[in-house]
Amino acid sequence: MKGFAMFLLASLIVFLLFAANVAIGASTGAAFLGDVGEMLVLFASAILFVVAILKREAEEKRKAAAERP
Repeated sequence: MKGFAMFLLASLIVFLLFAANVAIGASTGAAFLGDVGEMLVLFASAILFVVAILKREAEEKRKAAAERP
């Protein structure tokens, strides 16, 4: 469970960085990330989220296999 939570929290933090950039850019017109940086941050968030979900699925499969006789 620890690995799943770590990747999920990392995904949330990176996504909040993306959201903060968008909010600052919309309100002031001066975002701190450019287009490419923004894309890379959003991509990193999506990749971390997918890794978290795959780790959780593997953990559930491992638990189900251990419960079988």
